Amino acid sequence: MNIKKATLSDLESVAHLFNEYRIFYKQPSNPEGAKTFIQERLTTGDSVIFLAGDDRGIVGFTQLYPTFTSIGMKKAWILNDLYVSEEARGSGVGEALLHKARAFAGETGAASICLSTAPDNETARRLYEKNGYRQDQTFLHYELEL
Repeated sequence: MNIKKATLSDLESVAHLFNEYRIFYKQPSNPEGAKTFIQERLTTGDSVIFLAGDDRGIVGFTQLYPTFTSIGMKKAWILNDLYVSEEARGSGVGEALLHKARAFAGETGAASICLSTAPDNETARRLYEKNGYRQDQTFLHYELEL
């Protein structure tokens, strides 16, 4: 398996997986919207996307967004998206992407990586916990939908 940082030359592959990811979270399919969104992220550099590939092609991705911890006075990363195509699940792709994200966060001097997942996504929760992620017991997280 090969993990690499996505570039504009990977746009079609990333957009396809990103559309599948959104469908997984009960959003309507929107291939053109997915392509536009990913193209903007890659062009502006306001996220970092890592791709996992094997002999089947690109089979997974993770997308990280930068943020900061004021208390720690350091950079932090939000692991906003992690998706593995159905046919590649259970083959270690998700774990490899988590390892790459962790290594990248360390290389950038980050204090942490945070993520959210659906409470009923047991498979993802097991993967995250197996890789050292813990549910936050210190802070409550709130969201204001606009």
